Amino acid sequence: MADVSRLAQVRARLELPLARRASGLLEGRHRSVLKGHGQDFDDLHLYAPGEDVGDIDWKSSARAGIPVVRRFVRESNVNLVLVVDTGRNMGATAASGEPKADAVSFCCALVAYLARDRGDRVALVAADAGRIVQLPPRASTQDLELMLRTVEKQLSVDAPASDLNRALDRALNAFQRRSLMVVVTDEARPGPEHERLLRRLRVRHEVMVVAVADLSPVGVATVGTTAGPAAHRALGAVADVDGTLDLPPFLRGRVDVAEGAAQAVRARRESVVALLRTLQVEAVSVTGTDDVVPRFVELLGRAKRARR
Repeated sequence: MADVSRLAQVRARLELPLARRASGLLEGRHRSVLKGHGQDFDDLHLYAPGEDVGDIDWKSSARAGIPVVRRFVRESNVNLVLVVDTGRNMGATAASGEPKADAVSFCCALVAYLARDRGDRVALVAADAGRIVQLPPRASTQDLELMLRTVEKQLSVDAPASDLNRALDRALNAFQRRSLMVVVTDEARPGPEHERLLRRLRVRHEVMVVAVADLSPVGVATVGTTAGPAAHRALGAVADVDGTLDLPPFLRGRVDVAEGAAQAVRARRESVVALLRTLQVEAVSVTGTDDVVPRFVELLGRAKRARR
């Protein structure tokens, strides 16, 4: 991304109804996460497009003849924690054809934007096998911009290997106050090796997972330059960022190979979904930057409904 305000980039791409809906759903998460806080009734106001229909007071709406929404006294200074996988796999290519780093950065910027709009604070834990970065909860625009630039600098195909357990362990031990934790990783994670820490984190905090999908290395043979799971674009060849994939060009685009790869991806996704369902953790998969906003709003909505 260009070296301009990351939060301004989010504002430019976030339509007002979606912004209202996301903010309302985030408000709802805080009321359920921090039990006894942010639930005191304040007043009623007319429903505006984008607000959560779950907050409509149907009895008052029937009396008034128009949709009326309950408004609550909001708990301020709530902590949101971005837990970001910065392994070299996150510097590969997303399903949209964009660098996965762009999708990760935009997802983090969206969370920061929504939090700043509410007056909440955002903390960061970014880690891989060789590095770990932790930033305390902050709410100012300057601090959030610094946080987002920090995330971007960590995302590269030259980074150390992924170690999501390291990030989860730091998040578990560094934050005692119950928080909303958004884990950003790739579609192959979390796996069984992350279950123990994720379960402990889920007991103490509200946890959501945003996974960035990989571009298939075999389903885009008509494109001059291709990349795939844990891969990046390089001279038209598939290059695995972990150095374990050697895919001859003639295999790209073959129907049988593409179907086999798609089945393997589906099986992997299903195993991740099954694990997270067991842990009662809501998750979504995004294909690129254009997918981040609607999928994140969907994630917040599903998480809120799951709490009712």
